[in-house]
Amino acid sequence: MRAVDDVSFTVQRGEFFSLLGPSGCGKTTLLRMVAGFEQPDEVNHPRILLDGRDLLDLAPYERPVNTVFQNYALFPHLSVWENIAFGLRVARRPKAEIMREVEKMLHLVQMEAQAHRRPAELSGGQKQRVAIARALVNRPQVLLLDEPLAALDLKLRQKMLLELDLIHDEVGTTFLYVTHDQTEAMSISDRIAVMDRGRIEQIGSPMEVYETPQSSFVAAFIGDTNFLDGRVKALVNGDYCLLEVPGFPDLLCYNDKQKSVGDLVHLIVRPEKVELSRDPPASRPRHNLVEGVVEDVIYIGNHTRYWVRSGGHRLGVFQQHGRFLLDEKPPRWNDRVWLCWYADDGYMLERYRPQDETLQELQTAASTSSSPG
Repeated sequence: MRAVDDVSFTVQRGEFFSLLGPSGCGKTTLLRMVAGFEQPDEVNHPRILLDGRDLLDLAPYERPVNTVFQNYALFPHLSVWENIAFGLRVARRPKAEIMREVEKMLHLVQMEAQAHRRPAELSGGQKQRVAIARALVNRPQVLLLDEPLAALDLKLRQKMLLELDLIHDEVGTTFLYVTHDQTEAMSISDRIAVMDRGRIEQIGSPMEVYETPQSSFVAAFIGDTNFLDGRVKALVNGDYCLLEVPGFPDLLCYNDKQKSVGDLVHLIVRPEKVELSRDPPASRPRHNLVEGVVEDVIYIGNHTRYWVRSGGHRLGVFQQHGRFLLDEKPPRWNDRVWLCWYADDGYMLERYRPQDETLQELQTAASTSSSPG
């Protein structure tokens, strides 16, 4: 099996571009190829172009790129100041320039007060800021970031994401970012390439890959998703179709894929698109309505997650707490409820292949990991 298989994409100057996918999908191998640490096989004449020049002709130290590693890779015997200055000294820059550029970087990453400390005296977030400053001080054309926040705890990751975004906006350097964390990629990227098994499944803005996934894998990997297998039963007014889904009444869906009667489809509905109520809601045009029983409830502060068994299917629902009233009794385990969603909020995709184990694992995890036992 190839680590990277027939991958081709373009990154714009100054863009924050992320490679997102599960472990082993080839994203780090791709990054290492750009850095020069790995060489692609000589098949189909591979090229890695930067401003029209093929980087494959250059050794790693000759390429106008720098890498920020997950483990920071700081020199433990050097101070913060000396770590940042290291690349400039290797390049034999004048002392005045080294002083000026290091001070700029210290200010950029807010590490002036720690300039004379060594890495062992720093927190994880501080080490990461030093690693970013050291990588940027030589003004590379592209900054490569290989899961740079993976070793940090949740709160620190969230803080570092904001700081990384601010740094990118200030320096304007092209960032190529590798992560398996969809939240990281969605919150910070201009565009995302979703990878699976060495191939790119989809490239687009965070909104595009979430709202209009181009494959069942992307729909399952990005966010939480309800999957329903069905068949097109009838076409309605040219723009919609009725889907026959076992266990459900006929479901209405926007027919953006121009499906025909008899076609097998994979219907996805995001949990936040589904409304949940104790009583049947008033009839609304172009809405789907199904009845079910609450199986699991998890309260998460700003919203509650429900899992409802309906027609033999287990559906996830996110109920946002815009205003939470203590005197209102929310649905509980084993309550009978109604689920409703707008026909345009359903999205039809191709049926996934039976041999696609990665997608099956993602779907199984989404439907079972929430269960409190």
